[in-house]
Amino acid sequence: MISIDDFKKLEIKIGTIISAEKVERADKLLKIMFDFGGTEATQILSGIAEFYDPAVLVGKQVPVIVNLEPRTLKGLVSNGMMLAVMVDDKPVLLHPDKEVPQGSMLR
Repeated sequence: MISIDDFKKLEIKIGTIISAEKVERADKLLKIMFDFGGTEATQILSGIAEFYDPAVLVGKQVPVIVNLEPRTLKGLVSNGMMLAVMVDDKPVLLHPDKEVPQGSMLR
């Protein structure tokens, strides 16, 4: 169990995927660029390459934890974590039920 104060530390924003591509020499990783409404795109790496074609991700809105410490995988820096649920050992990405402004905060 965590406290509500611990939960409030998470900064979860809706981002729009502007590009996605497989990471070289990595079977599971995708490099995904997000627009959160700022001036620069945010790079996030995700282990969903076995389950998602990068082309179908472009344009989708996804909630992302954006205040995690950066992590380096295969020489690339990941600046957040997309939220998904696991169904039958496969990730299913979460989406708002209608389009929202980039950078909208989950509350």
